[in-house]
Formats: sequence, structure tokens, C-alpha cells
Amino acid sequence: MSTISAIPAARRIQRTYLTLMLGNTLASSFIWGINTLFLLDAGLSNLEAFAANAFFTAGMVIFEIPTGVVADTVGRRASYLLGTVTLSGATVLYWLMWLWHSPFWAWALVSVLLGLGFTFFSGAVEAWLVDALRASEYDGPLEPVFAKGTVVGGVATLLGSVAGGAIAQATNLGVPFLLRAGILLVMFVVAFLVMRDIGFTPDKSEGPARAVRTLFRSSITHGLGNPPVRYLMLASPFTAGVGVYVFYALQPYLLELWGDPKAYSVAGLAAAILAGAQIAGGALSPVIARRFRRRTTTILLSAGLSTVLLLSLGVTGSFWLALSLLVLWGLVFAISGPVQQSYINDLIPSKQRATVLSFNSLMGSVGGVALQPPLGRIADLNGYAFSLAVSGAISAVAIPFQALSRRQKAPADVSGSTPAPVPAAEATAPRE
Repeated sequence: MSTISAIPAARRIQRTYLTLMLGNTLASSFIWGINTLFLLDAGLSNLEAFAANAFFTAGMVIFEIPTGVVADTVGRRASYLLGTVTLSGATVLYWLMWLWHSPFWAWALVSVLLGLGFTFFSGAVEAWLVDALRASEYDGPLEPVFAKGTVVGGVATLLGSVAGGAIAQATNLGVPFLLRAGILLVMFVVAFLVMRDIGFTPDKSEGPARAVRTLFRSSITHGLGNPPVRYLMLASPFTAGVGVYVFYALQPYLLELWGDPKAYSVAGLAAAILAGAQIAGGALSPVIARRFRRRTTTILLSAGLSTVLLLSLGVTGSFWLALSLLVLWGLVFAISGPVQQSYINDLIPSKQRATVLSFNSLMGSVGGVALQPPLGRIADLNGYAFSLAVSGAISAVAIPFQALSRRQKAPADVSGSTPAPVPAAEATAPRE
């Protein structure tokens, strides 16, 4: 393929990726600003609400590897289509349980099903994008592509979270969940028409059980067995686990600072502000990345700033100051995201890409399972502010692991590089 013909092909692939990002994030974000309030309105305590979220992340832990195998053996498109249907159905069940004021065990079961739906997406879409770009002979850095995805995701989150909060205020807390289910079904049709596996041939030579074992071993070899990737994965439970708790805890915390527990539009504002910060951070990410030769510099600076901002959120009593800190936290988070995505994708081979990316998501989900219930309990006993300060202290644990990833001096750490994956035997050797 010539360079001239490769450019339009790469653009088409990016447009498809951004369309999928827009639809998925818009659907999900309808409930992001009100999810905690929705669970509390259904009769759950703070402990039970965050425990339900923990069961959601437990579902992601359980199903990350099996669904990663689906993406690597059946196809990334098939995995995406399964995700839209599963997540849409589970969302409708969530709405029904809210109507029925169901017991906690029912919320736990359906939360696991929601986790299953999301695992069909995690790794599959990102792997589809990178392999398709490589097949189209795109030889540029990945940061600008992932940054566009971050911006589009931010726009979708802004629209969805504001609309979700406003719709809940005008109707009730259940309507945004129905809208989410409907948009996911629309995305099924869109993906069925425009998404094709490009640059990747599913390996169907093994049966399902053997394929799970083979790809699990591969995810260990190219994930935990590869030091630069390993240390990023070990940092993930602390960054992702804290991130998901903070996102949902900010809803009732801002309402508490505002002084009106029924101001659902204010809760939607929290997600909207994070979305605005995500748009700005995504736009700034390639610019910031070019300022540093190594990708891990951006990752480490972002982790340190995030810790300081969360600790500050935990001691403020001002609604407006909390909003300002929230903007900065979201901005820092969004700047580092595309850089870390580019770094890890340049460290892993195509054949196992979806499985290794899913395994990385699994590690983050482990943090969500372990951290959300105790942080929710801390909020019950000592208030949301104290739980946010504790979250900041926990997030700091990720920094030494990220520093160890930097110490490996992997070629992919150099900004803008697109190194070929090294053989497993070489990948396990530190590059001191």
C-alpha cells in the first residue's frame, strides 16, 4: 500500500474509532452523574452502593480474560457487538430493580452482568484501532490518535452527563438508564455496518478452553512477564481503583457541599466538569507529551499531581474550591491517559494485544473491587471528604511502580516511537 493510499485508509479507521467512542461514551455517561444517587434512592446505604459498584468491577475481573479471548480468537468486531447487547440488557435490569426496590443480592448479580458487558469493550476496540492503523501503514505516533479519542469521549461525557442530570431532574432517576440502553442498541447497528477486523486474523485453531489457557499464558508473558508492562499493571489497581471511587463519590459530596440532596443537576455537573477537563486534557496531551522525551515523565508527573489534588479535595469545605480542584484533577487524568495508552500498546505484540489490554483492565478492576467497599464505609463513618483524602493517599502507592517501569528504559518509553515488539525472552530482561 502506498503512503498516499494509506493516509485515507488511516483516516477512515480513526473516524470509525471515534464514532464508536462517541456512541459508547454518550450512552454510558447518561447515568454517570446520577448513578450513586440512583442506588441510594433505591434504598441502598453508602456501603451497599459502593459494594454494588465493587461487584460491577468484580464482574470485570472475572470476565476480562475470557472476553479478551473472544476478541483475539473470534474477532474484535464480534466482541464489540456482544458488549452492546449485554450492556443494554443489564442496564434495563438495573432500571427494573430500582422500580422494585430490590434487595442487595439482586443488585450484586446484575452489577456483575454489567461488568461482563464492559469487558467485551475493554481491550477489543483499542486493539482493533492499533492493528488497523498498522495495517494501513500508518507510521505516526499513537498519542494524537488516542488524544482525539479522549477529546471525543469528553464531549460525549459532557453532553450525556448534563443531559442525564437534567432529564433525571425533569422526570426521575430511571429515565437516563433507559436512554442508555436504547443508544447502545443503536451502536450495535452502527458497528455491524462499519466495523471490520483489519490487520488482524482471529486464531480459531484451538478450542475455547485451550484458547483461554494459551492466551492467558500469553498475557502473562507479554504482560506481567514484561517488566515495563508489569509495573504499569501493578500500579493500575491503585490509580483505577481510586479513580472509579472518586468519580462516584464526588456526586453526593458536591450535593453535600451545595446543601441540597435533591439537586440532581448539580450531581450531573460533576461529571460534566470532568468531561470538560477531559476535552481540554485530551487536546493538551500530545502537546505536553512533546515537551518530554520519555512517556513515563508525563505519567509520573500526572500521578504526583493527582495525589496532591485528591488530598486537597479531602480538606476543603467550599463548593467552588472543590469544583476547581475537580477540574484540575480531571485535566491531569486526561493528559496522562493517551500517553499511557500509547506506551503500553507499543510494548505488546498484535496477536495478544486485546488479551494483554484486557489483563491490564483486569488489574485496575481488582483495585475497584478491593477499594470501593472500604472507602464507602469510610464515607459512612467519617464523611466523603475524609474518604477522598484517604483515596489520595492510596493513589500515591502507584508512583513507585510507575518509576520502576521507567527504570526499564524500554524503547517504547521514548515519545513518538513505534518499536516492534521484542521476543518474549528479550522482553523479560531489564534494560538498565
